[in-house]
Amino acid sequence: MGLNVSQLGKDILGAFKGALTEKWPDIKDYAEAEAKKMAQTLVMIETLKLSGKINNEQANLHVEIQKNATRIVLLTLEGLGVLAVEAAINAALGVVKDTVNSALGFALL
Repeated sequence: MGLNVSQLGKDILGAFKGALTEKWPDIKDYAEAEAKKMAQTLVMIETLKLSGKINNEQANLHVEIQKNATRIVLLTLEGLGVLAVEAAINAALGVVKDTVNSALGFALL
């Protein structure tokens, strides 16, 4: 079934928007960029995993690296606290969890 980077990005962005509604006008551009990066990372993981170039542990490390990068970007925005950022990241990955896990054949998210 191959992951669709565009659809993943839209789903992730929607989750960011829902979790960060109050600050949305101020963070929209950053959230769009981070949603795109997160979606691209997930598609890259799928490609590497299916080609046998990475194992499950390495795939998990790639996800953690992307989550940390997104966390850092969102935490630098004025008015966003740790709990709000964590909730947004969890919501974003939650909306694509089934799609990603199904495509990879193991529980990455």
